[in-house]
Amino acid sequence: MLTTDLVPAADPASKDLLIVLHGLGDSMDGWRWLPDELELPWLNYLFVNAPDDYYGGFSWYDLHGDSGPGIRRSRALLTALLDAQRAAGFASERTALLGFSQGCLMTFDAGFRYPHRLAALVGISGYLWEAETLVQESPPVAREQRALFTHGRQDPLIPMAKVRDEQVPVLRRAGLDVTWREFDKAHTVAGAAEIGVIRDFLRNAFGQPK
Repeated sequence: MLTTDLVPAADPASKDLLIVLHGLGDSMDGWRWLPDELELPWLNYLFVNAPDDYYGGFSWYDLHGDSGPGIRRSRALLTALLDAQRAAGFASERTALLGFSQGCLMTFDAGFRYPHRLAALVGISGYLWEAETLVQESPPVAREQRALFTHGRQDPLIPMAKVRDEQVPVLRRAGLDVTWREFDKAHTVAGAAEIGVIRDFLRNAFGQPK
């Protein structure tokens, strides 16, 4: 079980949900600023802590050893979390995943494999694990998903060029719908410019007016 915290939408009737996955060494608390910045009153937020302790924060998988076991474990946990939200009344097609860095990897790794269509996938400053395997294991409904991948030209931790030029094309060749946007930023969120792109993408994905 993953530790989560649901922050209800300003609109109490809304069943639109954004699940937020933090990066390495962070926690759900590091992303509590997001609702105020996105300014989407119809959106519920489910903040999630990764399963492993990591120097005062949490980790989704082992970054320095064999990442595979942790990624597969976290994928199973996120799949169970998505199933639990369906059971709680948040329809999959009204649920989106957003993740930063390690959370970005898990967003695409779990989201493109999920057997039900999600509203959107948003990955920030991350990379893909075994992209060829991901597309092979993605169900047909993955071709109906809409994904946004943002990255920074000055990212010193996850160089952008390999992700853009080698990994994302694997997804696109398989028919997956991935929008790529890059910013003049390091390993962070590029302020209002990037938030605006994410806001517009989510509005479109959920069919909400601007």
